Amino acid sequence: MSGVLEERVTTNDRPWTAFYGPEMRADIEKASYRTIPDLIRSASGTYGKAPAFTTVMHNGMNGTLTFEQVDEMSDAFAVYLREVAGLVKGDRVAVQLPNSLTFPVAAFGILKAGCVLVNVNPLYTAEEMARQFQDAEPKALVIVDMFADKIPAATRGHPIPNIIVTRVAEFLPVLPRGVIGLVQKYWDRSVRPIDVPHTRFPEALDSGRAQLAGKRIEVDAYHQHVEPNDLACLQYTGGTTGVAKGAMLSHENLLINMEQTLEMIPVFERGKEVALTALPMYHIFAFTLNLLAFYWIGGRNILIPNPRPLTNLKRAFENYRITWMSGVNTLFNGLSNELWFRDSPPKYLKLASAGGMALQIEVARRWEEVTRKPVVQGYGLTETSPVLSFNPVGKAREGAIGIPLPSTFMRCEDDDGNVMPIGERGEITVRGPQVMSGYWENPEETEAVFRDGWFLTGDIGVMDEDGYFTIVDRKKDMVVVSGFNVYPNEIEECLTSHPGIFEAAVIGVPNEATGEAVKAFVVLTDKSLSQSDIRTFCKKHLTAYKVPKEVDIRDRLPKSIVGKILRKDLRAEDVRTSGVE
Repeated sequence: MSGVLEERVTTNDRPWTAFYGPEMRADIEKASYRTIPDLIRSASGTYGKAPAFTTVMHNGMNGTLTFEQVDEMSDAFAVYLREVAGLVKGDRVAVQLPNSLTFPVAAFGILKAGCVLVNVNPLYTAEEMARQFQDAEPKALVIVDMFADKIPAATRGHPIPNIIVTRVAEFLPVLPRGVIGLVQKYWDRSVRPIDVPHTRFPEALDSGRAQLAGKRIEVDAYHQHVEPNDLACLQYTGGTTGVAKGAMLSHENLLINMEQTLEMIPVFERGKEVALTALPMYHIFAFTLNLLAFYWIGGRNILIPNPRPLTNLKRAFENYRITWMSGVNTLFNGLSNELWFRDSPPKYLKLASAGGMALQIEVARRWEEVTRKPVVQGYGLTETSPVLSFNPVGKAREGAIGIPLPSTFMRCEDDDGNVMPIGERGEITVRGPQVMSGYWENPEETEAVFRDGWFLTGDIGVMDEDGYFTIVDRKKDMVVVSGFNVYPNEIEECLTSHPGIFEAAVIGVPNEATGEAVKAFVVLTDKSLSQSDIRTFCKKHLTAYKVPKEVDIRDRLPKSIVGKILRKDLRAEDVRTSGVE
């Protein structure tokens, strides 16, 4: 299911290759490195004392680690895991951290130790943590102190033998670290007593260093026998359409996807880029692009622990020469409406990349009006490491998710697996070296998403004659009104084109007459708008059966940690309040 495709096809089978740049590779036979630790070691040696990661707090307090420091500290953590905690090759280690200087040290140390990284959302409830821990069975957990009080409930019945606790301000200079610690402990009381045996992260590093000093240890020996197809990460799906599952991503999956995506962004210069990392690095897009790819090219990552409210990003934009940022539709929409951002947009920005959810056309236009730089949309899934397609820089098409990456094959199929003609809607199916091998210990779910070696994305899309793809909607989010297919993205696009509507989400609700009806949830900038006004606007732009039957005006919409609007939460709420499933 993964690995470079054996088949060789003609240009007619891949019309999108005509839009590749002159220096682009149409196929990437193998990654430049065997494993992620090999990449880390190479980049650390190349960029040495250059800044690699800088955490910036909302008040401008900051701290930085160089490539050299990250390499040394992750070595120490790898030794701690193997020599002190007693882990062996293949053991899982859960990491439950916001963006912080600890994250790259912990993640790289785990992979150097030959272990498997399990990324966990730090905002999970104890119940959600427990489900993921029960599935992954980690032998160690690295967690931020703000959420460590959840550990007893989350590990009841399946204890984790090694708990390592860190702070958001870890490795910042003494003064800001102390100030932030006091505020968290006594002012906002976000740090509570930890009632389980644990080791502080700096102590773990010191223990690893002591082992290195006292024994003849070769850190590289821990991953010497790790193969490219060995498991690197268990990356759990966001759970926006069901129960989260652990996508098994290999070293090769992640390394090749990193290279595939960089092929599409030729504007990056090695050793000169500065990325704003507002998306959490435990999210697969930021993990592959911001963490791995920018480390490889010697870029500097400006880490934002919490991008909410959006003013938390202000000092980072003011104090650093940001050349690139990644985000989701809601982030770009929000920033474009912030007065401070509009008054002083980033001067050195080359482009921004959008993923995670559909980039609405009006949001993309507004962003370019404000910044004078494009936001380029791509597409992918957790299961595909994650990027599958990207709009070529300078050749982007409005509303499109771009063209497939090198060595990536995409097509649209009907429910029986028949390939749809150009311009016809169908489920996007894919093959490529970035596609996961399957879901962790879940053969039934794995079998359900593969058909004849092609991964079924669950997204409805269209391919044009040039090979550009456009997403119509999630297959599971489709609403059927009197036998007609209605795609929420289309309705949301219409709603947000109204100048008085800030955000919108659409779901299907039961209806006796039509089977299902469209229900819209909106957040307004023009508070004078009524439900009737909104429906009247939709009637001017949509066929009658697509017009929302109900409009619910809200102060806010439920979102995931990366800012993706959660239709599933709105559906669940509607079921609870209506009593109808």
